[in-house]
Amino acid sequence: MSTSLMWFRRDLRLSDHPALSAAAGSGTVLPVFVLDPRLLATAGPVRTSCLLQALDALRRATDGALVIRTGDPATVLPDLVAAVGAEAVHVTAETTPFGRRRDRAVEAALDVPLVGTGSPYAVTPGRLRNAEGAPFQVYSPFARAWREHGWRPPAPTPRVRWSRRVDSEELPPSPLAGAEDAPELPVCSEQAAQERLRAFLDDGLVDYAEHRDRPDLDRTSELSMHLKYGTVHPRTVLDGLTGIDARSRAAEGAQKFGGELAWREFYADVLWHHPRSAWQDLRPTLRGMRYDEPGATFDAWRAGRTGFPLVDAGMRQLAAVGWMHNRVRMVTASFLTKDLHVWWPHGARHFMAHLRDGDLASNNHNWQWVAGTGTDPAPYFRIFNPVTQARRYDPEGDYVRRWVPELRHLEGAAVHEPWKTAEGTASGYPAPVVEHAVERAEALVRYEAVRG
Repeated sequence: MSTSLMWFRRDLRLSDHPALSAAAGSGTVLPVFVLDPRLLATAGPVRTSCLLQALDALRRATDGALVIRTGDPATVLPDLVAAVGAEAVHVTAETTPFGRRRDRAVEAALDVPLVGTGSPYAVTPGRLRNAEGAPFQVYSPFARAWREHGWRPPAPTPRVRWSRRVDSEELPPSPLAGAEDAPELPVCSEQAAQERLRAFLDDGLVDYAEHRDRPDLDRTSELSMHLKYGTVHPRTVLDGLTGIDARSRAAEGAQKFGGELAWREFYADVLWHHPRSAWQDLRPTLRGMRYDEPGATFDAWRAGRTGFPLVDAGMRQLAAVGWMHNRVRMVTASFLTKDLHVWWPHGARHFMAHLRDGDLASNNHNWQWVAGTGTDPAPYFRIFNPVTQARRYDPEGDYVRRWVPELRHLEGAAVHEPWKTAEGTASGYPAPVVEHAVERAEALVRYEAVRG
């Protein structure tokens, strides 16, 4: 009987897994995950911990058959192929710039086929084009084309005969183990993903469209981490949304959440066509923008000590739980790029180092959307006022009080402008590091200089 390797990457599950189905159809399967030091060096302790947790769950799901190896996949995989006499290495096709380069190197090193089936997306990046045959540059027409194109139903879970012909390394300990200030992370596994998806479909969609921007209400799906590691496939999520009765109260929420998944797929498509946009401005007209070097105010931003409560609450939430509400991500990003005039990659790297759902395409292109250097057709004029945003989306101040204990003595919306009351900074909360109106004007001056 023939044997194939199933090389897991961003697809740490057994259900709705076309690549695993392809591997299982040709005989026994040796499941493998390679801990690549190049990726671990940039992952940060939070994402590494989530990865290790998902791998531990996958090892149990494969009845202990999962083989862990540390090293360069271009060296590790040929050795495993030779050890078991494998006839092919199966993968979910990779779409990121690093992943594509790595896979080309692995393919060149193998004496057997590297078979890519499916992708981490409902519609594989690079597949959709506009009427002129060019890549989409704007979200709305992409989303329309994405919905019109559609996607396949979830793949059935295959019956797999696991190979156990080689030994595995032990998983390393979590880099957060024993740390006093370690963030509180939820369970990252296929089972946890399925449970979270069912709960969201049952109870989360009714008021999702109305309240998804409210960080004080906890109305998000909490699926982003699972989509990041592939403990659930977006096709499975979309299939669940399709099952929502169009006449039900949840229909609007299902439509809105589907649009959020389209944003994720749009940014993956942008990265596919423009790999340099991972860490460089997508829009060339703004590449000459004048920025300030990160200094004391950047340190205050990272620590949640800017004196703007919504900004600080978001940065403290990030440090405490490895996640931040999306509305607050936009506000904190705008504050760094427009009020502190720091180039967006500095903030994007900080987010990627701390986010449990840190996804290169989504994180970095959302940063560019806020900074005005990315895909948005009307970019730089959008400058979020942190106080206005706080009053609109945290009207009673509950979110701020949850994460900024120095301000819990202030009631209601007064918490958003503590400098207006004598007791506002009585508990050690800092004064604002900048004046928003002044920095907003400065940001527009810098924009006009580049545009001119």
